[in-house]
Amino acid sequence: MTFLVVIIILALVFDYINGFHDAANSIATIVSTKVLTPLQAVIWAAFFNFVAFFIFKDHAVANTIAKTVHKEFITLDVIFAGLIAAIIWNLFTWWYGIPSSSSHTLIGGFAGAAIAHAYMISDGISISGIVEMDKISKTVLFIFIAPLMGMAISMFITLVTIMQNIWYRIGIISLVALGTFMLFNQLEQSKLNENLNKFYGIDKLKKEVSINPALQPKLDSMLNFVEAASPLLKEFDAVGANQIAKTIAKEIDPNVDVKKLTKDLKKADNSAIVWGIMFVIFLFILTYIYVEKVKTPTAYRVANMFKKLQLLSSAAFSIGHGGNDAQKVMGIISAAMVANGNIADLKQMPDWVPLACYAAIGLGTLSGGWKIVKTMGSKITKVTPLEGVAAESAGALTLFMTEQMGIPVSTTHTITGSIIGVGATKRLSAVRWGVTINLLWAWILTIPVSAVLAGTTYFLISLFR
Repeated sequence: MTFLVVIIILALVFDYINGFHDAANSIATIVSTKVLTPLQAVIWAAFFNFVAFFIFKDHAVANTIAKTVHKEFITLDVIFAGLIAAIIWNLFTWWYGIPSSSSHTLIGGFAGAAIAHAYMISDGISISGIVEMDKISKTVLFIFIAPLMGMAISMFITLVTIMQNIWYRIGIISLVALGTFMLFNQLEQSKLNENLNKFYGIDKLKKEVSINPALQPKLDSMLNFVEAASPLLKEFDAVGANQIAKTIAKEIDPNVDVKKLTKDLKKADNSAIVWGIMFVIFLFILTYIYVEKVKTPTAYRVANMFKKLQLLSSAAFSIGHGGNDAQKVMGIISAAMVANGNIADLKQMPDWVPLACYAAIGLGTLSGGWKIVKTMGSKITKVTPLEGVAAESAGALTLFMTEQMGIPVSTTHTITGSIIGVGATKRLSAVRWGVTINLLWAWILTIPVSAVLAGTTYFLISLFR
């Protein structure tokens, strides 16, 4: 039990380091454009890091992290070694001002320690038998996809924002808002179906059937329940989770636990995110109309408008940062509690775990990370308030989307890609590509270096235990 407490403390220390290491992601553009002072910026970002606790209820990213390694290879020693490696790499990159990914160093450390553990207790086992290659592959793929998404969205926002005709601009923004609404509705439906499958233990049963074919009738029964209940999920926004669960109990599965199913379905509700995005878009439109139609547009008024809008965009990005990164540590703590026998699976994660993780990352952000701020805020490209709004909005949207998909992306990669996008919109030479290439190498090396560090740490620990 003492070792578990040590690991939980170490995980929260990593979360704190993640906060000040990644503070630059949230505040670099708003500091470099002088909208807020560094102190004001970290307070602003830390506050919205913690606000994410009240928004993200379906901890899909935490679930992905916790299940990166097969359950039989997760031990407290493995988690301890992974955390030590992740902390070392994070502090090293922070010291040299390299905006590397805290997410990927945690995943690399966890996987590397598990591989070392597996090879010490068993011969001839494949890496795919130790770690979930599907989850690792998605994470590695999004090293490149996340910054490209950020870049594409930030370029689009910049080009739309500089359009001279305000009504064309508002028309395009309205169409994009409608598309965003439909996209997040689709992501919600996917999450509802996924949670319904988890509730009935479909994936677990499929694995058990491969070992014991006698369980096939039970699997078929559960699949029938899911198939019959799936059409009801389309009414989720209209009738709510509780009514759907009651209908399932009445018409499909009389033995269903209505309270538990309601709780699982509610986790897929992304209405707070969607309506938050819609509110911000509406506020942007009203601001454009006020400054450019109600008032006489001047260079001062337009610049001041974007400075105020940047407060909104940086707040949105900080919420995305908190929601994405705090969950990774939740996954690690939950995995440790499962390994120690305190809980059976991630669903039983105590309420104090999310609260502690969001508080730790918020306090870390409050501590700042000034070396990386300099790299992010000025070394990649010079950023104006307009470009800051575009970059932060693009980064926030990317984080919200990937969080809904349960993919642990790097906030560092995302905002870097977004900043490159706004720089490239001006002209390609506005981006300092030498700095960008160096950052790319750091991104690529983070997972393997962290894995090697964790494997080495695990071997050293095993000598003394």
